[in-house]
Amino acid sequence: MANMDKKKTPIPEQEPQVRNKNFEEVALGYTEEMAKNEAARCLNCKNKPCVEGCPVNVRIPEFIGKISEGDYEAAYEILTSTNSLPAVCGRVCPQESQCEAKCVRGIKGEPVGIGRLERFAADRHITCAEKKACPTIQKNGVKVAVVGSGPAGLTCAGDLAMNGFDVTVFESLHDAGGVLIYGIPEFRLPKSIVKKEVEQLQGYGITIKTDMVIGKTMTIDELFADGYEAVFIGSGAGLPQFLNIEGESLLGVYSANEYLTRINLMKSYKDGYDTPAVKSKRVAVVGGGNVAMDAARCAQRMGAEKVYIIYRRSMDELPARSEEVHHAIEEGIEFQLLRNPVKIIGDENSRVVGIECVEMELGEPDASGRRRPIAKEGSNFVIDVDTVIISVGTSPNPLIKSTTKGLEANKHGCLVADENGATTREGVFAGGDAVTGAATVILAAGAGKTAASAMMKYLEEKKKK
Repeated sequence: MANMDKKKTPIPEQEPQVRNKNFEEVALGYTEEMAKNEAARCLNCKNKPCVEGCPVNVRIPEFIGKISEGDYEAAYEILTSTNSLPAVCGRVCPQESQCEAKCVRGIKGEPVGIGRLERFAADRHITCAEKKACPTIQKNGVKVAVVGSGPAGLTCAGDLAMNGFDVTVFESLHDAGGVLIYGIPEFRLPKSIVKKEVEQLQGYGITIKTDMVIGKTMTIDELFADGYEAVFIGSGAGLPQFLNIEGESLLGVYSANEYLTRINLMKSYKDGYDTPAVKSKRVAVVGGGNVAMDAARCAQRMGAEKVYIIYRRSMDELPARSEEVHHAIEEGIEFQLLRNPVKIIGDENSRVVGIECVEMELGEPDASGRRRPIAKEGSNFVIDVDTVIISVGTSPNPLIKSTTKGLEANKHGCLVADENGATTREGVFAGGDAVTGAATVILAAGAGKTAASAMMKYLEEKKKK
C-alpha cells in the first residue's frame, strides 16, 4: 500500500551535543522497516522526472521499487548499473537540488528520501550481501590511464573496466579516493565506505597506483610512451584560494584544504598519528560552502570553545547544503552573516589573535545571480580568535597543464574540454573539478561517465584507422 505521508521517514541521528565531540557518522541510516516505509512513498511516475535530475541518470523508481519488495540486492544492482559510488552519493549528493528537487511528492509535501534509500541499499549490500565474485570481463588489450582517484576518476575507470579496457588509476596521495578521503570528514562520509566502494571497482580489474604525481613522477607524454592509448584527467581542484588580505601568512591561518587534509587523511584527531593535532580555542572559518561547514564542524570536534562561520552574504545566499547548515547550527556553530574579513591580526610572535571584519549589506544581483555584498563604511569590528580557516574556493593544480603540450586551460586554470570531456590534446580527456572548478561529487561522477563513453568511441575510431 502506498504511503501518502507528506513528510519523509525521519533518519536516526546522533544527538547534536554528543556528536559535536566525536567524529562518528552523524546520520545512522534507515532500518529495513524505515526503508520500506519511505520506499512506499514513491509513486513510480511514468515520466520519471527524478531520473532527469540525476547527473548519472540513476534508475530511481526501479531501485526504490525493489526496496519496497524487500529485494535489496536487486536494488543495489540497479543502482550500480549507472552509478559506481552509491554508498558515497547516498551520503554526500545534494539530492535536494537534483533528483529530489524533481520528485512529484515534493509538490505537496517533502520529496521521497531518494538519497537515504540509495544509502540504505548500498550499505546493506556492503554489510549483509553474500560476497559475490565480480563477473568475468573479457579484456580487449587496450591500456588506458586515469589520473586521479576521486569521484570523476573512479567512475570513468569503472565504466572503462566494465567494458574490457585495461585501466590503471594514478593517484598522487598514498590512498585512493581523492576529495572523498582528504576533503569530506568522517562524520559525513566514513572512510571505510569509500574503501569498500574502491574495492568493488578493483574487483573489475582496475589497477590503482598511489604516490604517483602525474606531471612530476610521470608526464602525460610518458604515459602514452608507456603504451596507454588514452588518458582521462580527473585530478580535481586542490589548489586553495585566499582572500589576499593582510595577515594571511600568520601562524594559525590555514586553507580549508590543509586543515581538512590534516584531520581527514592524516587523522590528526586520533591518538597515535604523527600529524600535529590542530588544537584551537576560538576559530573563524571564512566562507559559506560545504567545505566551510566541514571545517567549522571539525574545529568544534577538535575541542574549540567557539567556532564562527564568517560569510559576506545572508543565510538565503549560503551555498552550502541546507542539511549541512542545519547540522552546523544544531552543533553550536555561530554564523556571522553579512560580515567580511579585511585583516587578520597577529601578536608579537606572529600568531593570530583576531580577525577584523566589516559589516555588509546586499545590493543588486551580480553576474552570479546573487545579491552583491557591499561594505558599510566605518563598520569595522574585531572578533578574538586564535585560528582562521580560509574556505573561499579552490582551483585546479596547474602541474599537468604546465607539463603537457597542447593542453589548454581557461583563465581560472580549469582544463578546456568539450561536452564529452575531450581536451585540446588528442587522446586526452578530462572531467570533474579539473574542468569545472570545485563542484559536487555527483557532477564529477557524471563527467567521468560521459568521458568514459567518449573515450571508448575515440579508441574504436582509432582502431579503424
